Amino acid sequence: MLIDTALMDRVMGPFSALWRYGSLTSELAKRDVQSRYKGASFGLLWSLISPFLMLCVYSLAFGVLLKSNWPQKNGYQHHFSVIIFVGLIVHGFFAECLARAPTVITGHPSFVKKVVFPLEILSWQVMLSGLFQAGMNILVFIVLSLLLEGHVSWMIVLLPVVFIPLIFMSLGVCWIFSALGVYLRDINQMMGVITMTMLFLSSAMIPVDTLSDSKRMLFHLNPMTFLIDQARAVALWGEYPDWVGLAEYTVGSLVLMYAGYAWFMATKKGFADVL
Repeated sequence: MLIDTALMDRVMGPFSALWRYGSLTSELAKRDVQSRYKGASFGLLWSLISPFLMLCVYSLAFGVLLKSNWPQKNGYQHHFSVIIFVGLIVHGFFAECLARAPTVITGHPSFVKKVVFPLEILSWQVMLSGLFQAGMNILVFIVLSLLLEGHVSWMIVLLPVVFIPLIFMSLGVCWIFSALGVYLRDINQMMGVITMTMLFLSSAMIPVDTLSDSKRMLFHLNPMTFLIDQARAVALWGEYPDWVGLAEYTVGSLVLMYAGYAWFMATKKGFADVL
């Protein structure tokens, strides 16, 4: 029985934020979302206004000024800015988790000093906060697609499936870099460069099919490329996702998540001494 309990704790460890500290995790995530817009006149409405304004900027820049085109599929004719926006939703969620990861622990020194506080749930707070904003972005995408194009593919209901490996990947990255951020403060300064590199070397901004084989290989090394392509497949082109590819990504993301969690739990003992 003790062995079974210990095994269950190891298996369910990364998910303890939900099954053991569910109410605390949800409250922290709620406070994190509210703190973004604290003091703003429109409050949480900015979670809808911001992506709408961002889409307007991309429509002006790429659609009006640059007159950019994107290869269409299955007879659909989507505006360039709408296609770009889907990529930005996927990349933006991961980029936010990655950018905030190094300050997850250093930004809460009072929590570190509380022996009973489960520091591992702070990564869930960041991920859930980012997931909320991604949900608002998807809502804006649906509304504007209906207004601009008059339709939305029903396959968009499969978009959460595409986000499953992305969620696991984001949690793993958060645990790894939140622990590293305690001991290597300079790592926080690198996050902006890393997120921008992942943006411009992915299919978020460039149709990979138009590139040469050598360049295409470089873009496919970026994990965001596959997930962005799958998000566009269900949200824009009305296609089923690549189930085998998503399964492989999910397995790889789970491995990363458990490795990140193990690294965090092994290193968190020294957080108090450093801070």
